[in-house]
Amino acid sequence: MSVINETKNVLASLGRNESVNKTANDDAQTRFLTLLTTQLRNQDPMNPLENAEVTSQLAQMSTVDGIERLNKMFQKFLDAQEAAETMNAAALVGRGVLVPGKGMILTEAGGVGGFVLDTPAQRVTLSIRDSAGIEVAKIELDDVEAGSHNYVWDGTSVSGERAASGLYTVSVTASEGDKNVAARTLEFGQVTGVMRGPRGADLQVGSLGIFQFNDIKQIL
Repeated sequence: MSVINETKNVLASLGRNESVNKTANDDAQTRFLTLLTTQLRNQDPMNPLENAEVTSQLAQMSTVDGIERLNKMFQKFLDAQEAAETMNAAALVGRGVLVPGKGMILTEAGGVGGFVLDTPAQRVTLSIRDSAGIEVAKIELDDVEAGSHNYVWDGTSVSGERAASGLYTVSVTASEGDKNVAARTLEFGQVTGVMRGPRGADLQVGSLGIFQFNDIKQIL
């Protein structure tokens, strides 16, 4: 079978499905009205249906039909929102972003990282460690507001020498007075692709993996 014929068959099938759905909805209303009419015709003359009963049944049918229409409208709204989110996400391809993660790649130009604070902190300490878990560098920041922040490590180690290029691990601690502040590290990566996921647009951030649109904390 040729590609053209296969395409025609798929389109024809989709058309039939849409027709079947519409017919199914119409048939449901027709059956309800038929049952109601039959009930009225065969009611006991000595004990006829009250007007309130008839009105109640009609109201139920109207309510069901209204809910069905509302569900369809809401689904169309969700579909449009997902399409818009995917288009917005596509604009990020090639851009650098900060996502949840603990890694940092040090290049000749330096390394980029980030962190998130739930509340303001008087002191934030970033500890950068090599693959053996040895602390290579420490960055201390004062009076940092709540939210997401980025920073650059120029590669200078605690000994004052240049650290070797490669992958490092970062941890963060923060405090306000004598109280700890909740803090999380962010990892820098480049968006390389966009796909439709089960909960909206998903982003492929290089080798870091797949992230949801809401996981993007900063665009650099």
